[in-house]
Amino acid sequence: MKMRAVTAFATLSLTLTGCSAGLAPDAQIAPPPPEITLVTPQAHDPAELQVLFWNETQRSARFREMEQWFAGLEVPPAITPLELPVGTPLSARDAKAIEHLMAETNAVGVMILQDGQKRFESYRDGFGPDQRWTSFSVAKSITSTLQGAALHDGFIASLDDTVPLYVPELAGTAYHDVTLRQLVQMTSGVAWNEDYTDPASDVAQMNRFILEHGPQAIVAQMATLKREAEPGTKWLYKTGETNLLGLVVENAVGLPLAQYAQSRIVRQAGFANGLFWMVDPRGGNIGGCCLSLALGDYARMGQFVLEGGQGSVADGWFAEATIPAPPVAEDTPVSYGYQWWIYPEINAFGAQGIFGQGIIILPERQMVVAMLGNWPTASNSGYRQKWRDLVASIEATP
Repeated sequence: MKMRAVTAFATLSLTLTGCSAGLAPDAQIAPPPPEITLVTPQAHDPAELQVLFWNETQRSARFREMEQWFAGLEVPPAITPLELPVGTPLSARDAKAIEHLMAETNAVGVMILQDGQKRFESYRDGFGPDQRWTSFSVAKSITSTLQGAALHDGFIASLDDTVPLYVPELAGTAYHDVTLRQLVQMTSGVAWNEDYTDPASDVAQMNRFILEHGPQAIVAQMATLKREAEPGTKWLYKTGETNLLGLVVENAVGLPLAQYAQSRIVRQAGFANGLFWMVDPRGGNIGGCCLSLALGDYARMGQFVLEGGQGSVADGWFAEATIPAPPVAEDTPVSYGYQWWIYPEINAFGAQGIFGQGIIILPERQMVVAMLGNWPTASNSGYRQKWRDLVASIEATP
């Protein structure tokens, strides 16, 4: 688990380097409407954009202001934000345990909702409720949700459709008969190397494809991949496939992910601080990462999912999205669905990103836990386990 998360971040750092100059002049995505702002920050030294190598102080400052470093689309808040009334506070024991673990893991914010009410909210390191914080791979779960919205809206006919129906350039490649269900599960059977220490790995090659192919980078790279297993039989974490999933959704809907999220998630979930989502050289959004929200809006996202998507996604979407795909590994306590991690030991599921970002949803308890962090390392399976254990131990409402 540790290597997968660390190498996923290598993918992110390479991708961001490729995006640092902003939009390519021949980007294929139409300009956003007036209420959605295209943010194009000042130029930075490429060395300053190597996110993996930021120190703790740099991460603390920059994770909350990624729009000052990378180009992206900024979506305004919902016209009517979802109110989060204050409910019964957690017990003193639970509150103290959370504060202790926040300090131990260098978390900057934690919010806990139960029955739609705030039972706990805390911030550290100067971070506050009106600031946004980057999501990293939490964005994968949002991209998956937008796939569910596209299915609901009829832009995608079926998850049994094959990838080339939406990305014709991949006809005749290893994706020729891979279904959208297998793509979102990461069970395509297509080989992918996320070892960032290997200069020949697919992760290391992402930047080359961006530099050489610009707006066509995703398709150009994915078309070169080979198959190692029959589709649907092997799970393998591939950030490249979530970027491809984002391209599928954008091609189907005809909008950048951020713009589609405005109507299907931001307004429906009642985000109070809007969102910022980085763009790639196409001018579209990066499906596998790079979305920023306020802590309260991460919690609202969890509540939106807990309530079934409020008509934005196909009926039963989240129940289906949390059915385990082929096993992640025999020695891990988690499994994977439609870009959602599944935590069977605590009867929960969630989204997670490196450096401590996460949403944990406990349907039986009607509870949502949103956490944001600046962990000292990108990945720490021990920290993840401690947070899951603590969440499971929270006392019920008196």
